[in-house]
Amino acid sequence: MPSIEFESSTLFYDEQNPNQKEETILFLHGAAGNHMSWWQQMPHFRERYRCLSLDQRGFGRSMDPDGLGYSRFVDDVELLLDSLNINDCIIIAQSMGGRSALGFTVRNPERVNALVMADTWGFFDWEFLDNKLREFTSKGPGASKPLVHRALARDFQANNPEKTFLYQQIQALNPVLIDKGKDIPYWQPSKEDVEKLAVPCLFIVGNEDTLTPPEIIKEVHQLIAGSQFILVPDCGHSVYFEAPEVFNGIVDDFLHEQFGDN
Repeated sequence: MPSIEFESSTLFYDEQNPNQKEETILFLHGAAGNHMSWWQQMPHFRERYRCLSLDQRGFGRSMDPDGLGYSRFVDDVELLLDSLNINDCIIIAQSMGGRSALGFTVRNPERVNALVMADTWGFFDWEFLDNKLREFTSKGPGASKPLVHRALARDFQANNPEKTFLYQQIQALNPVLIDKGKDIPYWQPSKEDVEKLAVPCLFIVGNEDTLTPPEIIKEVHQLIAGSQFILVPDCGHSVYFEAPEVFNGIVDDFLHEQFGDN
């Protein structure tokens, strides 16, 4: 697995179909995952795209000895793409990965050809939505359970014990870190920044998502002119994992609208 050395740390990433000369897709995982989370997407999309899946700082094999975490996520995306001489790409992000994806897109709109936000609102600087989400999640079912148990729909967990186990084991491969930079001041896009985005954007959310409920995602979708919103039935917070064929098909259709046959 290739890596980029920088400062006191290392960024690890997986790369598939590196010789593809057309579009590149960068996958950014959530807080219960790492680059392995995309095992049902990378084989699908590598047939037509160069695919990169990053272990974000402090996850998987990307170490974060200084505990900078979130405060460097956007910088890390820039570092990865610059190191690989990638001028522009498609970004597909899930949950926490939306923080990196949206921040990078606002900062570098000319480098993002399309943005897919899966079960994420991007966690930008909008106090109204932050408070609304906190109210939702504090009252939702299973609010006291660990993230890894709330990220999948209850029926999925009951009917798919093997995949549920795999989901939990992928999360367990992450290092145990006390601080991932949550309390370090860092730049975040504002509501006004997000409203100005002109990048093609698709929001996907499971109808049973209790971590970033559809009502929350719709608020951001309505901010971005021309963005698309798709609600996926019988899924929780991890549509890409719970219903990969549906997820991949939705993204295929969206990318076909933007680029035609790749």
